[in-house]
Amino acid sequence: MDVKSSNITWHHSKVSREDREKRSRHKGAVIWLTGLPCSGKSTIAVSLEEKLFQLGCNVYILDGDNIRHGLNSNLGFSPQDREENIRRIGEVAKLFYEAGVMVITAFVSPYKKDRDNVRTKLPKGDFIEVYVKCDIAACENRDTKGLYKKARNGEVKDFTGVSAPYEEPLNPELVIDTSSENIEESVGHLLDYIKMRGYILKER
Repeated sequence: MDVKSSNITWHHSKVSREDREKRSRHKGAVIWLTGLPCSGKSTIAVSLEEKLFQLGCNVYILDGDNIRHGLNSNLGFSPQDREENIRRIGEVAKLFYEAGVMVITAFVSPYKKDRDNVRTKLPKGDFIEVYVKCDIAACENRDTKGLYKKARNGEVKDFTGVSAPYEEPLNPELVIDTSSENIEESVGHLLDYIKMRGYILKER
């Protein structure tokens, strides 16, 4: 990345992430959902956010389509733009994390290198990569926008799974197979992982 800013200094807050976590009684984390288009990432993110909120957690979703409406509206789907899209999201997710928030991201994020770069921005254990696995036939059946069909007809370029690659995570913290389990089961596995790993403090 070409850094163009100069004469800048990082200003530290007097309120630490640990202070914020202690008051909210849960740890900050980046829960990174990755998978093919229409694999169920956004659906899982919305349900997980609701359940964590009901548990009293400070939680927020960064969703692929939503981010492209504003922050990343100037980016397309070329390999270079995809890389920049995930780089920006990684920086935003880190800011949420430093505020003690459980941030859920729902992005195809097709390249392993880009996901790994986000992981390096966070302390070990606080980047939770969740591979939302789903066979492409099931993804196409769920595609209400008809994007897979348009991609196969050449109407949509650089479409992941058809005309652009997807690199599966090699060692994700969790694999959720939405081809074989429903939304309740998928979210249940995620909640179990979050609780088991101590992100929600016991005194809650």
